[in-house]
Amino acid sequence: MRRLLLLSSSRVHGSGYLGYCHGEMRELLGDARRVLFVPHALHDRDGYAGMARRRFAELGWGLDSLHAAGDPAAAVASAEALFIGGGNTFRLLSCLYELDLLPAIRSRVEAGMPYMGASAGSNVACPTIKTTNDMPIVQPPSFVALGLVPFNINAHYLDPDPDSTHQGETRETRIREFHEENDPPVIGLREGGMLEIRDGRMRLRGTAGARIFHQGATPREAAPGDDLSDLLAPGTRKAAAGPSQGGR
Repeated sequence: MRRLLLLSSSRVHGSGYLGYCHGEMRELLGDARRVLFVPHALHDRDGYAGMARRRFAELGWGLDSLHAAGDPAAAVASAEALFIGGGNTFRLLSCLYELDLLPAIRSRVEAGMPYMGASAGSNVACPTIKTTNDMPIVQPPSFVALGLVPFNINAHYLDPDPDSTHQGETRETRIREFHEENDPPVIGLREGGMLEIRDGRMRLRGTAGARIFHQGATPREAAPGDDLSDLLAPGTRKAAAGPSQGGR
């Protein structure tokens, strides 16, 4: 029953906030009239919620922000749909732990509540946040996240620039390092790409492709429109075994 839309980013070049994905948003949200927004990946939650509220109003939805709710758990329990915005993934996950919302969100999504994530909001839908690009500006109790999907995402995925003189690690190198210690597949989701999950199937949508990484295997390319439902099959998922795996 899970219905998810996982965006690599909330913006792409030449488009405003959520400007490139409103068609997919309408398909996901359906008859929902209001959306519960989680702005906790950014420090300025009032400003973030205000920007999101204006954009959702333009598209025809009301928006309530979790940070303004007197009872966050009750807000999740009564939400028609959930949107978790981007920012710093460590800060976002730490806040979800502080509010004790991981089980509540997981339960609602498993029961069919639409879930939309952008960047950090997509990262926390995964078994862990171990493939985020963000700096650990805070220390969450664990790296274990919602586990709504059995794979990890590397949002804003960048391909190596053959003309660059940069000598640091590429995204692909970082993901290979992840697979030296962890099992779940990783989807390197380029900006403009999004994963649509519904009716037990997953399709890559948007304007950009993705690079799919499996432990010990050659990466493969995926293009918009490709069916990626094979990645929904449960794996060994050692990395999501429990909170003791996540501390630094």
